Amino acid sequence: MAKNVADGMWEMLVSAGVRRCYGIVGDALNPVIDALRRNGQIEFVHVRHEEYGVFAAVAEATLTGRPVAVCGTAGPGVTHLINGLIDARREGAPVIAIAGDTETGVQDSSALEELNPYRFFETAAHYIGRLVNPDQLHHVVGNAITVAVAERGPTVIAVPADTAQLPAPKSPTWVPLPATRPGPAHPEEVRRMAELLDSAGKIAIFGGDGCATAGPQVRELARTLQAPVGYSLKGKQWLEHDNPNAVGMTGLLGYGGCWEAINKCDVLLMLGTDFPFKQFLPQSKVKVIQVDRHASHLGRRVPLEQAVLGDVAATVDALLPLVKPKQDSRFLDKCVKHTERSVKRLRHYVTEGPKLTPIRPEYLASVLNEEAADDALFFADTGTAVIWASHYLTLGPNRRLMGSFTWASMANAAPNAFGAQLAFPGRQTIALCGDGGFTMLGLGDLLTQVQRGTPVLQVVLNNAELGFVHLEQQEAGLRPYGTDFQNPDFAKVAEAMGATGIRVEDPADLRDAVRRALSHRDGPVVLDVLVDKYALALPEHVPAETVTGFTLGELKMSLGGEAAEVMKNVTHNVRLL
Repeated sequence: MAKNVADGMWEMLVSAGVRRCYGIVGDALNPVIDALRRNGQIEFVHVRHEEYGVFAAVAEATLTGRPVAVCGTAGPGVTHLINGLIDARREGAPVIAIAGDTETGVQDSSALEELNPYRFFETAAHYIGRLVNPDQLHHVVGNAITVAVAERGPTVIAVPADTAQLPAPKSPTWVPLPATRPGPAHPEEVRRMAELLDSAGKIAIFGGDGCATAGPQVRELARTLQAPVGYSLKGKQWLEHDNPNAVGMTGLLGYGGCWEAINKCDVLLMLGTDFPFKQFLPQSKVKVIQVDRHASHLGRRVPLEQAVLGDVAATVDALLPLVKPKQDSRFLDKCVKHTERSVKRLRHYVTEGPKLTPIRPEYLASVLNEEAADDALFFADTGTAVIWASHYLTLGPNRRLMGSFTWASMANAAPNAFGAQLAFPGRQTIALCGDGGFTMLGLGDLLTQVQRGTPVLQVVLNNAELGFVHLEQQEAGLRPYGTDFQNPDFAKVAEAMGATGIRVEDPADLRDAVRRALSHRDGPVVLDVLVDKYALALPEHVPAETVTGFTLGELKMSLGGEAAEVMKNVTHNVRLL
C-alpha cells in the first residue's frame, strides 16, 4: 500500500522521538488514527476526555524531554485540547497536537464542526500549521516538531480528513532536532555581574525552574558569596536539596527566611525564574541582576540593575572564576536561623497530627513524604494541595514535584500522574488531588487507568470545598460563597469502577493506609482522606492588604451569622495565628 499524508506525518513524528499519542478518535481524525495503527511505533492512549490526555502528555514531555503527541477530532474534540495546551505552553512542555479538521472542499463555509485553527489555537501554540496540500507535509510537520522542541512548548498540526488520505510526496520523513540549551551570557555581561557582586555587602540568590541543570553551580556560587538561596515553587526541587544556604520560599506559599533574604540584601541575583507575584519581590533599593534564557522574562517583574540573557548553568560556570569569595556570613546566618524557626513552626500540626481529628493535611503530606520512595514522582492539583506539597515534601535529584504551577489550572494532578506512569512504568506516581479537581476531571478517566491497569495513586484531600478559593475570598475581604459541595465516598466509587479504594477518617489509620496504597501495584488506587477543612496555611510574610482582607472577611462571616465558623478557623489554627 502506498504511503499517504497521514503515514508520512507519523513517520516524521517517530523520527523526532514521539512514542505516545493521547486522545479520542472520531470522524475527521479516523484516517489519521488508522495510519497511526499501521505505523505501530507510537502507542495510542485512548482517554475519556481530551483535556485529561493533554495533561498526561505535559507530564510525560516534561519528565522525558521528548515531544509527545495529543489528538482530538474536528470542532468539539479539538476545543477540549485548549486548556491543556495552554498549560503546556506555560510549563514549557513539547506537546504536538494533531487536530482533526473539516474537509478542504467545505472549509470557510460554516460547515459542521468547522473551526479556524489559526484563530482558535493562537493563545496556546507556538506554531500552527494546516495541511491542506500534500506538498506541505514536510515543512508543516517539520516546523511543528522543530518549534515544539526548540521553544519547549505546544504546536498544532490541523489535518483535514481528505488531505490525510492523499498520496504522500516523496520527501524526507526524518526531522533533525535542534540543540535546545543556549550558551552562557556574553563575557562582558559576566564581567559586569562579577563587579556588581564584588561591590555588594549582602547578596541573596532567588532561583526558579531555569536552575534545573544548575543546582551544583548555584550551590557553589552561594558558598562563595555567603548568599542565602531562596526559590520559587518550580525551583525548590533543584535548589533546596543538600543546600546549607537554602532559606525556603516567598509568596503565598512562603516559608523560611526567603522574603527577608531577597528584600533585605544589597544585590539580588535572580536565576531562571519568572516569579509572578511582584508584591513579594523588591521594587526599590535592592539592585537586581536577572539571568534567564528567555529575553521576555527579563525585567518584567522587577526593575533591574542588569539584564543577562543566557543559560543559568553555563553563565554561573563562567561567573564563578571571576567573583571574589566573601567572608562575612552574618546575613546568611540570620536568614538560615529564621528558616529553622519557620520550619519548626510548620511541624506543629505534623507532630500533633496523630491526635487530631479531622486529619490535618499537614500530617497527611508528611506521612506521604516519609513513606514514598526516594524516586517518587508527585503531582499536585492547583489549590491547597500545592501548599501542603511545597511545605512538607522533601524533593531531591530523583524525587520530583510537578503541577500546573504557571497556568494554575484545576484538575491536573491525576492525568499528570497517569502520563508519568506510562513513561516510567513501575515508578511511584502520586497525585495529590483536591476533591474539586478529582471530581472535575480525574474521576472519569479513572476508568482509563483501570482499563490499562496503571498503578497510579490518587490521594484525594476530601474537605468538601474548594479550599483555596475559600481562602482567596477571605483574603480579599469577602464572605466565602459558592465553594462548598457534597462528596461521595470516593473509595466506594473507586471500587465500583474497578480500582482499589481506601478511605481514612481516623489519623491513627493513616500511615498503614498510605503504606497499603503505595505498595499496591495492580492497577490504580484512590486514597480518600477526610481532612480538616479549617486548616490554614499562612505565608511567612503576609502583605498588609492580605491581613486587612482576611480580618474583614472573618468579620463579615461573624456578622452574617457564621461566628461558629470563625471560631473554628481560630481554634483549628491557633499555633499558626
